[in-house]
Amino acid sequence: MSEFFIDPKFGRLAFGADPGSYHATRPGYPDWIFEILCERCRLAHGTATFEIGAGTGTATRRLLELGASPLLAIEPDSRLASFLCETIQDKALSVSVSAFEDAVLEKAGFDLGVSATAFHWLDEDTALIKVAELLRPGGWWAMVWNVFGDDSRPDPFHDATKALLDGPSSPSAGSNGIPFALDAEARVAALERTGAFDAIEHRTSVWSLVLDPDQTVALYATFSNINIRSDREAILAELGRIVRDEFQGSITRNMTTSLYTARRS
Repeated sequence: MSEFFIDPKFGRLAFGADPGSYHATRPGYPDWIFEILCERCRLAHGTATFEIGAGTGTATRRLLELGASPLLAIEPDSRLASFLCETIQDKALSVSVSAFEDAVLEKAGFDLGVSATAFHWLDEDTALIKVAELLRPGGWWAMVWNVFGDDSRPDPFHDATKALLDGPSSPSAGSNGIPFALDAEARVAALERTGAFDAIEHRTSVWSLVLDPDQTVALYATFSNINIRSDREAILAELGRIVRDEFQGSITRNMTTSLYTARRS
């Protein structure tokens, strides 16, 4: 697989062409994620919260349901930000169309910060310093990812499409063969380097996502490493063909959900 990573400037704007399809296609996060946010990170009614890279609001909606208020969603893609505003009618929500680095936010003004499958597009050390500045002492930081893959289980579809998909990869691919979200040693070390967090914890769960040909094409059409390709449509068509012809119309993707939580000391 290519070691060339997609430029974050492209990646942050790679998902907004069809927000409705993106929202309908990308899987949600397991319930245990939000249980931990409530039980450990004190998410409740009136929790002042910011969310980095809110996208189409997959996590945003659950945060609002569980009491995040006010909730400031920071989203650099204006198309995704518009989708958020149009589809979430909640007075607790406000949307900032901005890169996180450029957003002007109140220091020590939040009880909780969250990023869902987005933090790999940022410069980790710089962003974590800003996150710490925004949280009140005792406030919580949580970053979660749905990872498409689990090396502990067989993955025939991944093996069958590896050569087809070789090319630029998202920073989510990580380094040394370890996905960014699953490299717990690196992520915890980054949190510790800030000198601003304690009670750091990492948890994961594994699950399966079963897809037919159309669902497979729709999902892969939301991936940055597909959208950057000049042969995007041909790649998507071939993925659909592989599911139909080589996997009898159904594939199983191994999924891993990864959550990091840390308290502002």
